[in-house]
Amino acid sequence: MKAIKVIELLRPKQWIKNLFVFAPILFAGKLLDFPLLFQSIQAFFAFCCISSSVYILNDIVDVEADRVHKKKRFRPIAAGYVQVKEAKILFLIMVVLSLVIAYNLNFLFVITVAAYFLNNLLYSLKIKNVVLLDVFSISFGFMLRVVGGAVAIDVSISSWMIITTIFISLFLGISKRRAELSGPNQENLEKQRKVLSDYDILFADQLNTIAATGTIISYALYTVSEKALQSFHTDKLIYTTPFVIYGIFRYLYLLHQKNLGESPTQIVTKDIPIIINSLIWLVACAVIIYKSRFGF
Repeated sequence: MKAIKVIELLRPKQWIKNLFVFAPILFAGKLLDFPLLFQSIQAFFAFCCISSSVYILNDIVDVEADRVHKKKRFRPIAAGYVQVKEAKILFLIMVVLSLVIAYNLNFLFVITVAAYFLNNLLYSLKIKNVVLLDVFSISFGFMLRVVGGAVAIDVSISSWMIITTIFISLFLGISKRRAELSGPNQENLEKQRKVLSDYDILFADQLNTIAATGTIISYALYTVSEKALQSFHTDKLIYTTPFVIYGIFRYLYLLHQKNLGESPTQIVTKDIPIIINSLIWLVACAVIIYKSRFGF
């Protein structure tokens, strides 16, 4: 039981967010370069370790708030399965592991991982209670994952890819706030997350409209950007845009009609239409990019 709770404290289900690290190698057309792919895998695990350390830190800091939450009160520290002292030791282990892996890649990647940790440290201690800055901090974390994936294999990334990442992560962050405001657990809402008192459903919906629109437009512009055309030698990537639009629309449907969205990870790993759509999008991107490069 103890081992299971320790693993649960690491939140391995949340590691799916670190798949953003693979975006640069996919869109650089180097996915079949196995030495670079191995470096990307190392970068992925470095972010898994550092993100787990952040989750542990959050659970230590938020232990009292979690205890009044309908679901979070079952988290290992809040429920008393893992002591705070034990959590602090595990936190240090994950930080060290991440830095060791990062150092094995290159110094720029070490800086990126350090920036990710610093951003999340500031989030845990202060920014999570500041309206708007809280979701921008989350977005910055996703952006650093993409940047980290690029510096790990020493490839350049399109500005449009960065902008797309910013918009889609803002969309996910704002959707989470919206779901928390409209969800069934409305008792002690401010104690659970102080910043929710500065949001309301209408405001969150307005922000989400902007974020969703920005995601679709920036992705479409990326597919026809000069850098994309030079890299892929084709303009066919624009035909993957409908999959992005469907994914956004499906997520909004689940958010508004099914009252989901409080856990983005749960949606993208359990909603069958989103899973199928994501896989088709991934295959379509791979075929378009690598067919033009390798002629298959």
